[in-house]
Amino acid sequence: MKVLFVSSGNSGNISQIIKAQGNSLQKKGICIDYFLIKGNGIKGYLRNIPLLKKKLKKENYDLVHAHFSLTGYVAALSGAKPLVVSLMGWNVKKTTTRHVIKLFERIFWDTTIVKSNDMKNGLAIKNVKVIPNGVDFALFKPIDKLKAQQKIGWNSNKKHILFAANPSRPIKNYALAKSAFNRISNGNIELHLLEDVDHKEVVYYMNGADIVLLTSYDEGSPNVIKEAMACNCQIVTTNVGDVKEIIGQTEGCYISTFNPDDISNKIMLALDRNKKTNGRENIKHLSSEKISEEIVLLYNALKKKTL
Repeated sequence: MKVLFVSSGNSGNISQIIKAQGNSLQKKGICIDYFLIKGNGIKGYLRNIPLLKKKLKKENYDLVHAHFSLTGYVAALSGAKPLVVSLMGWNVKKTTTRHVIKLFERIFWDTTIVKSNDMKNGLAIKNVKVIPNGVDFALFKPIDKLKAQQKIGWNSNKKHILFAANPSRPIKNYALAKSAFNRISNGNIELHLLEDVDHKEVVYYMNGADIVLLTSYDEGSPNVIKEAMACNCQIVTTNVGDVKEIIGQTEGCYISTFNPDDISNKIMLALDRNKKTNGRENIKHLSSEKISEEIVLLYNALKKKTL
């Protein structure tokens, strides 16, 4: 089966998340090609319609899989058929966005995927599939803490908290993380930021940390939490997206409110506990291999339906 992935290309590269999904599907025998949309805003995206039309006419794809809502609109207006659209961001729950998505889902999209039940409930569309992004278990795995800290140059005599996001993104709510950290700071605890780090290097930061911290206002299905679970990391996170489902009853992982005192208290609980979790075992159903099997089944069912 030959599938075209359509996604944003403004960074010049394919998103790590989307590339990882493509790689996992290729291991299942699916031939994946990529079309990167370049342009800012709706007008910038719409300029890609004739380019995508040309590619679809030239190549013979069994189906097209667009990632994110805007790319789904472009793929639909380019005549992509059959069309699978993965909605990946928290913002699908916004009123205006939700109305447009419902329109395209009803008229143009053959199958719609969301990443969590929270997204499904927010969209209020019955005929969607909940398939989260998978985790590359070969990449994200437990590593000896001291070796990881040596790799990234962290002081092994101190405790380390990893803020698992780029602080420049407002939705990640770094101000809350900083406020909570200031309540416990004693010179022996350091707060690190996950910015400008190659995806393949993130595993060392997670394994070098005593706690992975997420304080986002909202999320769809945060991959960083699943990756931290695969590394058996202790986690403190606000209750966003599907983190409660991912973490479950895993000891050493804590759901907090948006109160900085609550977050700092949960951080101290994790620091006092001071040992790895069994998170990897608890999310084995979210491995890239398992998720790719679900997607292949979806592709086959859609292909059979449209024959």
